[in-house]
Amino acid sequence: MTTSEYEDSANLDRMNANLARIEALTQRLVAAFSRQQPQRPDLQAPDPSLYLKAATAWWTDMARNPSKVMESQVEYWGKTLKHFVEAQEQFAKGQFVAPPDTGPEDRRFSNPLWKSHPYFYYIKQQYLMSSQAIEEAIAKLDTMEPRERKRLQYFGKQIIDMMAPTNFLGTNPDALMKAVETEGESLVRGLENMVRDIEANDGDLLVTLADRDAFKVGGNIGTTEGAVVYRNRMYELIQYSPTTEKVHETPLLIFPPWINKFYILDLKPQNSFIKWVVDQGYTLFVVSWVNPDDSYADVGMDTYVEEGFLDAIEQVKAICNVKSINAIGYCIAGTTLAMTLALMAKRRNRSVKSATFFTTLTDFSDQGEVGVFLDDDFVDGLEAEVKEKGYLRSYFMTKTFSYLRSNDLIYQPAIRSYMLGEAPPAFDLLYWNGDGTNLPGRMVVEYLRNLCQQNRFADGGIELCDKTLSLDGVRIPLCAVACETDHIAAWKTSFRGIAGMGSKDRTFILSESGHIAGIVNPPSKKKYGHYTSDAPLGDPDEWKAGAEYHQGSWWPRWEEWLRKRSGKQFAARALPDDTLAPAPGTYVMPQ
Repeated sequence: MTTSEYEDSANLDRMNANLARIEALTQRLVAAFSRQQPQRPDLQAPDPSLYLKAATAWWTDMARNPSKVMESQVEYWGKTLKHFVEAQEQFAKGQFVAPPDTGPEDRRFSNPLWKSHPYFYYIKQQYLMSSQAIEEAIAKLDTMEPRERKRLQYFGKQIIDMMAPTNFLGTNPDALMKAVETEGESLVRGLENMVRDIEANDGDLLVTLADRDAFKVGGNIGTTEGAVVYRNRMYELIQYSPTTEKVHETPLLIFPPWINKFYILDLKPQNSFIKWVVDQGYTLFVVSWVNPDDSYADVGMDTYVEEGFLDAIEQVKAICNVKSINAIGYCIAGTTLAMTLALMAKRRNRSVKSATFFTTLTDFSDQGEVGVFLDDDFVDGLEAEVKEKGYLRSYFMTKTFSYLRSNDLIYQPAIRSYMLGEAPPAFDLLYWNGDGTNLPGRMVVEYLRNLCQQNRFADGGIELCDKTLSLDGVRIPLCAVACETDHIAAWKTSFRGIAGMGSKDRTFILSESGHIAGIVNPPSKKKYGHYTSDAPLGDPDEWKAGAEYHQGSWWPRWEEWLRKRSGKQFAARALPDDTLAPAPGTYVMPQ
């Protein structure tokens, strides 16, 4: 056999092997799709009336001011025609080159072929022109209500991002080049990755963001030494082993959000907020919430307050033999901590000396980017879902938050996994992001209706645990940390909530970056800075304009604030003898 014949035979063998793999994967794909449960239409897209209102507004504008609409159309047609003619002229001259690209940089189009190859250049420019035309058309719908137009802008942007040429094999040069280089192997691996994701989600497609085998909770993440010292049906209480000879008298209790798992604050030693706090000389406790199933259908916000927050506070007091503690609430746990403090004030319970709020909303008058999902069309669908199932699957929360950053958390990961055939990266933060939790049915409805939609805590009072609670009922010393580019808890809205609290001792810190990176920002990284000011908490823009910028993490500045409220130091407290399990406990483990 000649060398050429041998290579042809080897190529044929590879092709036949790949065809066999594709056939097997196709059978698995069909089997996985057969397990898919019927999807509620009202949880897949906004109510069709939104688009009907948009069409009505467009025709109204057309009738009232036809020149404005025609001007936009003619401008778009002119750009498109000019772009087409320029491309034809290049081909007519026999010049297979693209004209100079003077547009803004877009990392989706980082491959040099988007600028140098006329085919890809033409597709990219036409996509960008069309995207701009759609965005401008929505922005000019003057007769739509501002909230409806904001929702239309968001969902219009979702369609624009979905239709990017990078999301399709035939118009993605990276994927095409990889397929040629690997003789199609990358596409087969991509199909394997897609089938794996569909199987893992019972017929639904949810792209895997991180290598699931690269991390183990309690193995190489969530490793700070400690133990579960108490457990009830709602949470496990973890006490961490001291690393200093002396500790402050007042212990610290962290309430993380139950929408995700607590180990975001303990990913690895280098960026663990939990370890850092222990190393500063504090007796630290953390609540690890249970991951609920349908047996938790009747658990509401009052359950989290009574059996979670208040119970945990009493347990820490008893273990440490103190009359009061300091507390931290993160995200929704910060919201609930604020309501708990207002309740404690009503009950004359002085068990919490000071409170810290991380990226916390207590005034929902401005819901930020996530507000597009808080109208009745989606909330009605969620209410129907939890009434039927008893709880809200983590799938829905993961999907919702992913679409707030769809290019980063959906399309780019999908391109790498399905088109390029790459394995998901070993990235601890993305691993945590994919390790979601369910939510109890009654709690979901109460949170969405009473807080997100009706804003009762900040406006009029919310009924909880047989008391009417209001924002100004929070009166203990407090420190709040918000994040400048937070897409879940917008910093200005967080600011307004803190400003509405009744405490006379209020400190506000604005960190750079977003909901997670702005909080998990260790001093050793020297990455994101922060703003502080002694000015009254009035207008957020004026506060920031007069604030002082500081390089690096806010952690040391906050610790200085906490130290003044944590009492004297004495010999470090050892863990109790009768612990229930080593940290990070059992409730946090995958189910």
